[in-house]
Amino acid sequence: MIQTMAKTSHIYNELLKLLGQSKSWADIRHLHTLIWMIIGLICSGCISLTKWTIYVDSRAKFAQSHQRRFSRWLHNPRINVQRLYSPIIQAALSAWGSKEIVLIEDTSMLWNRYCLIRVSVRYRGRAVPVGWRVIEHKSSSISFDVYELLLRRISRLLPTGTKVRFMADRGFADTKLMNYLEQNLGWHYRIRVKNDLWVLRAGKPPCQLRDYHLNLGNALFLQGVQITKTNPYGPVNLALARDLVSNELWYIVSDEPTSLQTFREYGERFDIEEEFLDEKSNGFQLEKSLIRSPIALSRLCLVMAITTLFLTAQGQEVVKTGQRRLVDCHTFRGNSYLRLGWEWVKGVLHRGWRLFSTLSLSGDVDPNPVIASQKQAQKSLAREFRVRNFSYTS
Repeated sequence: MIQTMAKTSHIYNELLKLLGQSKSWADIRHLHTLIWMIIGLICSGCISLTKWTIYVDSRAKFAQSHQRRFSRWLHNPRINVQRLYSPIIQAALSAWGSKEIVLIEDTSMLWNRYCLIRVSVRYRGRAVPVGWRVIEHKSSSISFDVYELLLRRISRLLPTGTKVRFMADRGFADTKLMNYLEQNLGWHYRIRVKNDLWVLRAGKPPCQLRDYHLNLGNALFLQGVQITKTNPYGPVNLALARDLVSNELWYIVSDEPTSLQTFREYGERFDIEEEFLDEKSNGFQLEKSLIRSPIALSRLCLVMAITTLFLTAQGQEVVKTGQRRLVDCHTFRGNSYLRLGWEWVKGVLHRGWRLFSTLSLSGDVDPNPVIASQKQAQKSLAREFRVRNFSYTS
């Protein structure tokens, strides 16, 4: 136990070095508590203030003292989530290195009472949080006014001169959002829309997307159209298809000309669902948390976000240094970068390995793409489409 505590102290010192560079802490003791919460989450594998207590190295003797310390932190009004996390994620993205960055927005419901609104950066098959908001709301559908400020804050954190591609599901199909992305932020977008969306084409009567009857393997592209019957918005471009494998209908709206590539790009949106899975049943067990306050939950998201960033950066360096096979049993990469980093930190605790001193993320092409299933990989390559393309630009 003494040896394990010495190893957690090593992780504590490394996190203190990485996170202590920020000048945004109202009280340095807030940082110390946060680090022990991160260590507790990594070591216990779940969100439980009581289970985190045994990993704390401090002068306090009783577990209840540590538990109260964590609870006070989560309910402390001096902990400003955005002010604390913004410089951390901004620094992490500053060396992105790629000409393009993909942002994904989505919502997740907690106990049918709280809605977690999240914007994350896509990173090698998963996503890392950039900003979020937790509100008491019994539906995952939210209006643009609720998250407009969140997008504005996030826009200031991205590397200068980097092209931004924004992804969102049908719940965000709002022309207010599209206009804000284009006119105010200068971002490009791929947003899934519903089949009852009205389409206005020059020289043609208005119709709804459901009026286009697509057979299996058919793809249709409409360039330079307007959408919505009242207050028409456009020009925009649409991509419609019926998937040959799943038989599912896809309707994507884009500010850029659409093609088959549009569907591949939109497919990157699902990486945020893997992130939510990592936070819930596949990782941190968020839904087992006893926290029932939107503000406290937002602070808890800060703990998870920094933990995700830290573990993902560790996994990135594991692959970069050619040590993946030490923590991954697969011949080809089968685990996410977060999971690789998590296993590496366990090796630090139990096998004497060294931590990588970084929180930076690289936007370079993944040198070791994940292959969870050879059969699924081959299946995705077998898709073929019969394509029709119509342009209504004047």
